[in-house]
Amino acid sequence: MSKYSGYMDKVAKFDLTTGKLEDYPWSDTDKEMYIGGKIMANKILYDNLTGKEEAYSEENMIVISTGPLTGTGVPASNRFNISAISPQTGIIASSNCGGNFGYYLKKAGYDALILTGRCAEHSWLEIYNDSFVLHNADREEVWGKRITDAQQQLRDVIERDNGCRMKCGIITIGPAGENLVRYAGVFSDERTAGRAGLGSVFGWKNLKAIVAYGNHHTPIHNEKKTIAWNKKWVKYLKEHPGTGGMMPKLGTAGLVTGMQTAGILATRNYAQGQFEDFEKVSGEALAEEYNIVNKGCLSCPIRCARTVKVDGKQVKGPELEILGLMGGGILNNDLGLINKWNNEMDELGMDTISASSTIAWAMEANEKGIFESGLEFGKTEGITELIEDIAFRRGIGNELAEGTRRLSEKYGGKEFAIHSKGLELAAYEPRRAVGQGLGYAVSNRGGCHLNAGYLVYLEGLGLHMDSQSTKGKAELIMYLQDMLEMISATGQCIFTSYALFPAALLDPSTSVSKITSSLLTKIGPIVAFLNKHPELLCFPLPVFHHDRGMKYAVGMKMNMGKYMRIGERGYNLERYIDTLFGITAKDDSLPARLTDVPQDPSDDSTRVPLEELKKKYYATRGWTEDGVPTESTLKKLGIRKG
Repeated sequence: MSKYSGYMDKVAKFDLTTGKLEDYPWSDTDKEMYIGGKIMANKILYDNLTGKEEAYSEENMIVISTGPLTGTGVPASNRFNISAISPQTGIIASSNCGGNFGYYLKKAGYDALILTGRCAEHSWLEIYNDSFVLHNADREEVWGKRITDAQQQLRDVIERDNGCRMKCGIITIGPAGENLVRYAGVFSDERTAGRAGLGSVFGWKNLKAIVAYGNHHTPIHNEKKTIAWNKKWVKYLKEHPGTGGMMPKLGTAGLVTGMQTAGILATRNYAQGQFEDFEKVSGEALAEEYNIVNKGCLSCPIRCARTVKVDGKQVKGPELEILGLMGGGILNNDLGLINKWNNEMDELGMDTISASSTIAWAMEANEKGIFESGLEFGKTEGITELIEDIAFRRGIGNELAEGTRRLSEKYGGKEFAIHSKGLELAAYEPRRAVGQGLGYAVSNRGGCHLNAGYLVYLEGLGLHMDSQSTKGKAELIMYLQDMLEMISATGQCIFTSYALFPAALLDPSTSVSKITSSLLTKIGPIVAFLNKHPELLCFPLPVFHHDRGMKYAVGMKMNMGKYMRIGERGYNLERYIDTLFGITAKDDSLPARLTDVPQDPSDDSTRVPLEELKKKYYATRGWTEDGVPTESTLKKLGIRKG
C-alpha cells in the first residue's frame, strides 16, 4: 500500500491485440519523482521505448494518466493527460484535457492506463473496476459517428447493459481520427486533448473510444485541512483579476484585444501581427453577441468555457486560438462563421489550431502558385465543406489532412509553413514577443505556446517587459516551463498559474507594475541561480497555493523548490526521450518568416533572434550545444543513476 493519498495505487497495462491485462508497477519513489500526468507518462515511455518506434505501429504505447489531485476537490484539478508518439512530429507528445474521463478512470480504480498493440477490428473499450472488455464498434454503431453522437451512443449502451442510469467518463475520436488526419484529437465531453494528432493514433489502433466507471473513491490525506485550504484557494482565485475577472468574463477569447494591442495577433498566416477587424472577432464581441452561459471543467471555479448557439443547438464556443487563426489568420471577420467552424472541427474530432493554420498555409500557397487549392484570404465560401473533406480525406482535404510541414516539404513554401517540429504554432505571433518565439522552438512537443513556457504573458499580455529584448528570456522560460510542467503533472489546470502574479502587477498604470516590468530583463542571473538551486525556495509564498494542495490532499512534503525541481526533471526527461528519436538543436527551429523577416520592415528587432536565444537557453538548461541534456544534468535530476 502507498503511503500517499490522492493515488488509487494501481496502473493498468492492457494489450489491445491479445486482451491481456496486467498491473504496471508504480512505486512510492516513482510517485515522489514523477508525480503523475505527463511526467508520469514520460517515465513510462522512457522505460519502454527505444527511439526506433513509429506513431502508426503496435509498439507505440498510449499512456492515459491522471494526477494525484484529480478527484480530490482541489481547484481546477480534474485534468488528465494522453501521451504517445505523435504522427505529426514523430516524437513524444502529450495532450492535456479538462473533460471528466480522468475523474472516472480513478473511480474505476486506476491512476493510469497503458495501451499497447492494436485492435483486430473497430472497437471500443469498457472499463468497470477490474473488468476490461473490448466491444465491436461497428456492431454497436459507434464507429463513423461524430463526437456528440458517439458519446451519447456509448452512454445508451452502458445504461442498456447495466439496466440503469450510469455515470461514466468517455473519451472518443471522431471521423478525423478514424481517417488518420494527422492532427485529430481525443475528446471527453466538450473538452479535447487536441494537439499533436493523438486521435489518429487511436484511429490506427482501431480504438474508437474508452468508457470508464466504477465505485472507488480517491483517498485524501487530511480531509479537514484540504477542504479549508480549497476554500481559501477558491476565494483567492475568484478575487484575482485574471482567474476571477477576465477569464470568467471573456474566457481565453478575452486575450484577442491585448494581442492586437501588442502586435502579436497572428494575421494573414503570420505575415502581420495585427488585424484591422479584430474587434469583430474579439472576446468582447463573443460575450455581447453570442455567449449564452459560462461553463467550467469539474472542480473548476474559473469557468472559462463559452457556450454559443450553432444551427439551433447550444454548443461549446470558440477559444482564443480559432478566433485568431480563423479570424485574422485568414482575414475573416465573421464571428458567426468561426462559431460554426469551431463546432464542426470539434464534432469531426480535429485540432482547431493545426487545422486553421494548415488552411491559412494553403491560402498563401495558392496565392503564390505552388499549391492550387482555390482558397484565398478573405474568402470564406466553401470552408465549412472543406473542414468535412479534411476529416474524411476527400479531394483536397486529403492533402490538408497531412498538416503544414508535410505540405511544404512536398510543394514548397517552407518559409511560411508556421510550425516547429511539425506542430503548428498557436495564435501568438512571436516577432514582437521574442521570448515566446524561443519557447515555441524549444518546446518538447513542437510549436506549443504552453509547453513553451507562455512567456508571452510577461511580454505584453499580463506584465509588460521589453518584448524585443533577449535578456532574461532563456532563464524565465526555463522557470515557467518547469512550473507549468509540474502543475499539469498534479492534474491541475495551468490557468491557476495566472494567479501567481499579484493583481497590482497586472495593472500597467501602477508604479509597481512598471518597475517590475522594467526589472524583468535584468533579473536573468537571479532566475538562473534559482533554476540551479530551487531548494532555496523552501518557504511558503502567499500567491503559491499549489504546494499546500499537495501537502494536505496527498500527504507529500512539498514546497516551491521541490515543486520546481520535479517540473525540471519532467521537462528534461521528455527532452531526452525526444533526442532518442533524433531531435537535435537543428529541430528547435521556426520558419524563416519569423526569424529572418522583420514584422516591421523599418525595425530589425521585430523578428526572433533564435540562434542567440537558443545558446542561452541550452546553457541555462544544462544541455549540450546540440540541445541534448548532459549526463551530469540527468544524474543531478535522478533520471540517470550514478
